[in-house]
Amino acid sequence: MPKLKTRRAAAKRFKVTGTGKFMRRRAFHNHLLDHKSPKRKRYLGTMAVVDERDADNVSRMLPYAG
Repeated sequence: MPKLKTRRAAAKRFKVTGTGKFMRRRAFHNHLLDHKSPKRKRYLGTMAVVDERDADNVSRMLPYAG
């Protein structure tokens, strides 16, 4: 069997937890931050778990992620 290639774009966007779940960044934290509250901006800076319905797609893009 040939080795599988990792999608480099996905590798830069997703990280794997110790239990095998995928973590992602939250949206809406790049620009237009002036009117957003500090509490909201702190929340948007945290990582989120990839939804279970999308986890299969992410794991195919990252075949050696664990």
